[in-house]
Amino acid sequence: MKTFVCIKRVPDTSEAEVKVDASGKDVDSSKFSFDINDADNYAVEEAVLIKEAQGGTVQVVCMGPADADVMIRMALAKGGDSALRIDDPRIDARDPLLSAKALAAAIKGQGEEFDLVLTGCMSNDDGNMATGVALAEELGVPHAAMVKKLEVEEGKIKAHRELEGGIIEVVEVVLPAVVTIQTGINEPRYAPIRGIRQAQKKELKVLKIEDLGLGEDEVSAAASLVEMQGFYIPEVVSTAEIIEGEPEEKGEIMAEKLVKGGLL
Repeated sequence: MKTFVCIKRVPDTSEAEVKVDASGKDVDSSKFSFDINDADNYAVEEAVLIKEAQGGTVQVVCMGPADADVMIRMALAKGGDSALRIDDPRIDARDPLLSAKALAAAIKGQGEEFDLVLTGCMSNDDGNMATGVALAEELGVPHAAMVKKLEVEEGKIKAHRELEGGIIEVVEVVLPAVVTIQTGINEPRYAPIRGIRQAQKKELKVLKIEDLGLGEDEVSAAASLVEMQGFYIPEVVSTAEIIEGEPEEKGEIMAEKLVKGGLL
């Protein structure tokens, strides 16, 4: 079973104040710490579990700067065999469709048939939920999204997809395929010390546009159908009104307001 797992380096904004940068078109990330995207962490674990059960290899794919190598090495320490990192500022990584095009080119460029590509269902920062399914289109294979349980069988998978309202849909998908993984599908492991040491010796290729066999005009901002207009911090405005008085008085005032508002 040859599996690729795509991961993304994202900022941790849980304890940092989010500010718009001077350009007005991005967030000031100078005070952020970065780590693997939450859903991608589960995708890595699922890929390793499949490798342990079925045999084969797991290759990690990431698009990001050199700082992402720490995150990539951690995925290798958990059971990945090798990694690819796409690092080229000419690629408009903000557009999920162009990101998918670059990731697909990296996967195709390995010259071997693959069985499965796993990604997280969405990223913590952009939240588009589009890269995984677009990747399937670029690779020309079927996909299953928002998967909470995955069963690998001979030549196919059975995917349990989470729909609205907590409904689970079960689909069979013929391999090769792309699956976007939902959080909670498993319990991601901690990388063992031995694995961390071994990960330093595993292959990590860095790729540019030319290595992907793509032209700059195919993946640059000029090729994007999405234009960033700007970021802003929403203004917090409170319109709550506290009604004072005895219970009977409060009830009368509330009823009057509901009638005037057309709610009664």
